[in-house]
Amino acid sequence: MFQRITCTRIGDGEFVQDVAREAPVAIFVNGRHLTTVILSPAGLEDFITGYLYTEEIIRSPGEIESVRIEENRISVLTKDPFRRGNVKKTILSGCGGAASYIDTQKLPAIDSDHMVAVPEIKAAVDALPAPGVLEAVALADGSRIVACSQDLDRHNALDRVIGRGLRDGFDLSRMVAVGTGSVTSEMVRKCLMAKIPVLVSTGPPTALAVEIALETGLCIVGSAGTPDMAVYAHAERITGLSA
Repeated sequence: MFQRITCTRIGDGEFVQDVAREAPVAIFVNGRHLTTVILSPAGLEDFITGYLYTEEIIRSPGEIESVRIEENRISVLTKDPFRRGNVKKTILSGCGGAASYIDTQKLPAIDSDHMVAVPEIKAAVDALPAPGVLEAVALADGSRIVACSQDLDRHNALDRVIGRGLRDGFDLSRMVAVGTGSVTSEMVRKCLMAKIPVLVSTGPPTALAVEIALETGLCIVGSAGTPDMAVYAHAERITGLSA
């Protein structure tokens, strides 16, 4: 995910530094172009599994017949070769194009009795890779990290760990997603699609992310690992809040 380049530091001359790689990658499903994404060009099988799942193009990894990864292109063949896909970045409703808004009735609701303790959250956050150029997202089973991915974009990193979890057969409804950066409505949507009941991040959530989470049963913990750590939605899923 990194490439060594030569640059000149102001006042200190020439030196070699590792910089993050990024690449446009075109995604084709059953021979049809779905979308083109910009991401770190590594670990693409996990990414494409999670991405197609959270975009509702597949319902399980078993629906993928084959994946061919080439330079700047991922070609996926599903067991139903006539299946078409559409990218669902937001769920919008409106009347005649005059107004649009996220329709939470079209999003799945979390149905899980999974509880997480505050010490487990702190331990999972501490286990994340050190802050750097790349965003990190992990799946935690209690305080134990079972999958972790990094990418330039935290949404891509979330797709990667969801894909890893699906490919490894994890029960995502008993997992916690733990990541760096702010929590956006798109991250909430992806967690809802994957049935992940708790989303923890080192940054705060957006107001829209909290609004959607409150209506759909997702627990959001923001600013984790800092003195400002707080539960923004569905605190009933967190034990030890008064400690």
